[in-house]
Order: sequence, then structure tokens, then C-alpha cells
Amino acid sequence: MTKTRLLEGWSLLGLVSLLLLAISGLCLASFAYEVAGVRMVIRITARTSLLLFAVAFGAQAMLTLWPSALTRWQRRNRRQLGLAFAVSHMIHAAAILAFARMDPQGFHEHAMPGTLVSGGIAYAFIVAMAATSFDRTAAWVGPAAWRMLHWLGGYYLWMSFIVTNGKRIGQSPLYALPVVLMLVLLGLRIAARRRTRLRSTPA
Repeated sequence: MTKTRLLEGWSLLGLVSLLLLAISGLCLASFAYEVAGVRMVIRITARTSLLLFAVAFGAQAMLTLWPSALTRWQRRNRRQLGLAFAVSHMIHAAAILAFARMDPQGFHEHAMPGTLVSGGIAYAFIVAMAATSFDRTAAWVGPAAWRMLHWLGGYYLWMSFIVTNGKRIGQSPLYALPVVLMLVLLGLRIAARRRTRLRSTPA
């Protein structure tokens, strides 16, 4: 299989998933499968999830504003990038559950009831969006319901990244970077929508 094919479609999803699992396993092994390794997996998958979500969420806008081979690849593989985000965040969830089991006191010190509720809703959207990211299931729910689900889910996850990182800016200014990234993505989507409308408007 050529390098190009590895970076396309379902091969791309498989490759990214294997990399995520390998990185997580390496983190756990480096800390002898103790709580420190689990917490490292939580931190790393939080970042990989952010990156994969951003690439998928901004795919159409990037292609509209800056058409190129790279943005065409990004848009063409948006489904697989979104599913890779789901894989990353499922590993993230598994690590959180492991943290809660291995260190209940430490987990309760970091977790808040509101976060658990909002996070649960986010995961419900992730599961629903991933389940309807295949041709057969997308056809089963219908185009109108599919668009509504992915629109609502996408923006709920977008807001979740802003809230989750925004409330931690006091701990470190670096948490402002994901917030800025999310705001930039929103700006790109608005700009792309306006450009599409201008193109479709008769002179």
C-alpha cells in the first residue's frame, strides 16, 4: 500500500487510531501502568482530540477560503478525521474511568458535577455522530435529521472545548490557545459562509 493510500479514507482512520493507541500504551508503560501514566494519557488525548476536531470542524471552511491540494484532502477525509476524533476521545474517556477507579480521591478532587453532566452530553453527541458517519446509518436517519444532529453536535463540542479550556486559563495561560483556536474556526466558518453566499448571488 502506498503512502498516499495510507493517508486517505479508512486507511487514514486506521493509521491514526493505531498511533493513538500506541502513544497511549507507551505513556502507560513509561509509568509502569500507574495513575501517573493514566493521567498522562488523559492530557495527551485531550490535545489530540482538540487537534482532530479542529481539522474536521474547519474542513469545509478551509476549502472554501483557500482551495488547494491540502484543503481538498482535508475536506475529502473529513468523515475519517471526525471518526479519528471520536476514537481519541473514547481513549480519553477510558483513561478518565481508569483514573476514577485507581485513585477515587484524586478523581473527585478534579471532577465537578457540572463537568460530568456536560461531558456526558458531549459523549452522547460523539457516539451519535460517529454512529451516523457511515453511508447506511446516515441514510437510515435521513438527510434532515443527519444535518441537524451533526450541526448541533459540532457546535456543542465546539463550545465544550471553549468552556473546558477557558476555565483553566487561571492555572496556565496556555489554556487560552485552544480557546483562540476555536474562535478562529468560528470566524473561518462565518467568512466561508459569506463567500459562498456572495458567489451564489447574481451580479
